[in-house]
Amino acid sequence: MTIGLLRRPATRRVSLPGTDAVEAAVRAPRVGNGALFGGLALLTAVIGGLDILSGDDLRLVPLLVVVPALVSVFGTIAQTVGVASWVMVVAVVSRLVAGGTFWDVVSSIVFTVLACLLGIGACALRIRHATEIARLRSAAVALQRQILRPLPIPTDQITAHGTYTPIEEDRLVGGDIYEVVQSAYGTRVIIGDVQGKGVPAIGAGFAVLGAFREAAIREPSLTGVVDALEDAVVRHNAFSAQTGETERFVTALVLDFDSDGRVQAVNCGHLPPRLVHDGVAVAVPLRRTSVPLGMAELSNEDRTAERLDLPPGATLLMFTDGVTEARDADGHFYPLDTRLGRWARLEPRELLDALEHDLEEFSDGVRRDDVAVLALRRAPATAPRPAEPSGPDATRAAEAFSTL
Repeated sequence: MTIGLLRRPATRRVSLPGTDAVEAAVRAPRVGNGALFGGLALLTAVIGGLDILSGDDLRLVPLLVVVPALVSVFGTIAQTVGVASWVMVVAVVSRLVAGGTFWDVVSSIVFTVLACLLGIGACALRIRHATEIARLRSAAVALQRQILRPLPIPTDQITAHGTYTPIEEDRLVGGDIYEVVQSAYGTRVIIGDVQGKGVPAIGAGFAVLGAFREAAIREPSLTGVVDALEDAVVRHNAFSAQTGETERFVTALVLDFDSDGRVQAVNCGHLPPRLVHDGVAVAVPLRRTSVPLGMAELSNEDRTAERLDLPPGATLLMFTDGVTEARDADGHFYPLDTRLGRWARLEPRELLDALEHDLEEFSDGVRRDDVAVLALRRAPATAPRPAEPSGPDATRAAEAFSTL
């Protein structure tokens, strides 16, 4: 294979915020200066008026010292300094006018100045901490783009729409993986689920993705791609054993779309996809499901590919068990096939939006696993002549899988 045989698909450019943009966003004021200082003047007038009415029995102006501390929670350093300066002037002038012993006046002024300086310091520390967190999150986003590419991903054969939701909201990536690679042999697609959770699971997933991105371009057969993935997991587990980490396996569904509209699939212990077409949603019966990646030595059977002619306009839905194992408050599992039947005439993006919203509502926002879903549709520009299974016969199309 020569490099010239490989055409690069047009992909959507996703710009990541730079460090300067991140810092600018953190330091930007959340409240305008006009509203802030207008409110401060009004508050000062109210407290000053009440202080005059209460006489010498109750001094209220010193209460203004809490204002810089409040502003430090949401304001910028400049705003906090401005508010603190205003409070110090008002409090000092008020104390001098009220009179009293020398030490009373001095102690009051010192207390006011210290309180205002603490407010300024708290604001500076908050912004510094927020900037560090924003930088780390920006780096995490950049890392996520290297692990899981943003969707949709268009290729010569298909357009892959999708959604990804990690189990923890503060994490950008979890144990579920996916990738779409354009090669000289067609478009190769993988979706997988790494055993376990946390950083070790992410490491195993990244090993699979790295191997897939290389093998998808190099290997002419889909089984060759899967064999490369198996080797990658075995090597990763060997390294994990040396470092005292747990060995893991990966369930995966690997597909190949050629220019004639045919789809080959190798299922490594993963959930079968769903074929959505012409108002019908059915499970695709994969008859040659093999063991997960990393466990080939436990099986005497070689992995084989199965084939399907994907009807024009059909959507092939791939997903992880975070969808099917989601539960409601009563412990019932999510009825995926029933729900898909309601949305079988929707476009891929609309179908994914409906699924994501319904899944969140069904589980009441409680996540028990990562959720990854891919909705694959053949590119219209390269759609071949109408395939044999078409119209309402999506069930017949699903049954057309046969061993190569």
